[in-house]
Amino acid sequence: MAPLPKKKYPKARQGKRRSHLAKTPTAFIECSRCHGTKLPHQVCPACGTYDGREVLEIKSPKKKGK
Repeated sequence: MAPLPKKKYPKARQGKRRSHLAKTPTAFIECSRCHGTKLPHQVCPACGTYDGREVLEIKSPKKKGK
């Protein structure tokens, strides 16, 4: 059998230990070319630019036809 604590661990001490575990919201920035939202230091998924230059060629979605 494993050892058990002899005293109850205070909630205040438990909160101090877990104080750095809070979730932070994801940071988004505005694309300088298309003004859409994107993650920092990533290629813009809407226009394909990074740091003011075009890195990816974004193809328009194909239309469904018969």
